[in-house]
Amino acid sequence: MKKFNITTTCIPEKHYMVDTSTKIDKIIEMLIEERLYFTINRARQFGKTTTIAKLEKKLSDKYMVISISFEGKSYLFKDEESFASGIFGLFSESFRFTDKETYAKLLKYGATDMKSMKDVSSEITRLCDENEKEIILMIDEVDKASNFVVFMDFIGELRAKYIAASSNKDKTFKSVILAGVSDIKNLKVHISDRRILTENEAEKLQKGEYNSPWNVAADFDIDMSFNPEEIATMLVEYEADHKTGMNIGEMSEEIYSYTSGYPFLVSKLCKVIDEKIDKRFTKEGLQEAVKEILYEQNTLFTDLIKNLENNEELYKLVEKIILEGETVDFNIDEPTINRAVMYSILKKDESRKLSVHNRIFETRIYNYMISKKEVAETIRVNYESRNQFIKKDGDLDILKLLEKFQELMKEEYREETEEFVEKKGRLIFLAFMKPIINGTGFYDVEVETRTNKRMDIMVTYNRKRYIIELKIWHGKAYEERGYNQLAEYMEIKNEKEGYMVVFSFNKSKKYTREWVEVKGKRIYEVIV
Repeated sequence: MKKFNITTTCIPEKHYMVDTSTKIDKIIEMLIEERLYFTINRARQFGKTTTIAKLEKKLSDKYMVISISFEGKSYLFKDEESFASGIFGLFSESFRFTDKETYAKLLKYGATDMKSMKDVSSEITRLCDENEKEIILMIDEVDKASNFVVFMDFIGELRAKYIAASSNKDKTFKSVILAGVSDIKNLKVHISDRRILTENEAEKLQKGEYNSPWNVAADFDIDMSFNPEEIATMLVEYEADHKTGMNIGEMSEEIYSYTSGYPFLVSKLCKVIDEKIDKRFTKEGLQEAVKEILYEQNTLFTDLIKNLENNEELYKLVEKIILEGETVDFNIDEPTINRAVMYSILKKDESRKLSVHNRIFETRIYNYMISKKEVAETIRVNYESRNQFIKKDGDLDILKLLEKFQELMKEEYREETEEFVEKKGRLIFLAFMKPIINGTGFYDVEVETRTNKRMDIMVTYNRKRYIIELKIWHGKAYEERGYNQLAEYMEIKNEKEGYMVVFSFNKSKKYTREWVEVKGKRIYEVIV
């Protein structure tokens, strides 16, 4: 029986897979058949290796496809001679267990005394001239080599051959496809210097202070995230095997709403539901799966937090977007923004506005911000235990939670400024609430309602949902408008009761808590 796969290459015979044939056909038609060189640059676990495997399978009847990886191949980049003597051996290895004839044939190339990049170039010319089929070279994990000058020499040589071949002055690969997180066009180096880059040189390389050896490469604009229709193709296959009775259209839309089509997260949620949530492909089962993965460690989340931890400017950018509700435009010339989008921490919409890539990332980032020392130390809740906030039937006592938060703000933060609350108030509320719902519930922030004056939080606990709006006091008229906005949002979410926490800075304010009737909805408002 097939499984959902979240590691290495997906194999159709073993794994449930999204049908990406339309994307594969588009890559072949728009790029490969046009004899273009390009880089598939996407974040970690975004399906690059699987895409390479699908391209190889689709192209192999028409072309000779040399598909290699630089994972674990650092020995190649010790110096130019090491690379020259070893690269054709690596080429041949890609056929060792699949095509003995081609394997033996490739071993004959590069078997002479190979010492320089010029030797490599000559053998590539001979191979491409003598081979019956045109040749496509695909290299995965190029990030593993990008700090080695020998690698830059190699792609610089490919560039020179590409230009010469376009004028019928050389023979070379029909197409070269590189796959990695970074766009190699942005990795620039002075290629006359043959040695491993120093840390300072690597930084200069990233900033674009050297000349590019890969500026012939075409842009790779194919959207590799999964849309709901593509997610549905995987669920159709699963449902045919397991007959769970799921609503495939509804489930694919729900999975997309949490993941924005991030391939790893799509497969991970399905895998968790299949293996840990009793195959409950329902909205409730999906919420359980989201809660499950939010509290686990994996390489994707580790990388996400590491990037924020190690880059203060990136952290501030994300904080500005998710906490302060600021609108930030995509700017490809701004290094921090460009890196955030390249790593798929942020994404840009059709109007080029930035947001966190998906709801799961956003909640994980909130949890990380909550755990930071300066936030954690502001929360000094000395109440006896979280059990006081849980009713006898297991439901969350949301009123008591809000009232205790009001007490905390009154006792600890009554003298704080408006600037403090706008920057930290929302985080303090999440830091207060998180340990109470931990283990049984989870929360996420509704992106479409977040501005610098309001933010809606959806709490799911014991299969019940609670909509809590956090807003800054800006006068009675604004408060009335806030009631209406929350009531309308509750109508969309089909909820009869909602909750509002208002941060007020009036010196004469009263710490009130009351129910308000608005448009047939009940709203419990707490002033802090």
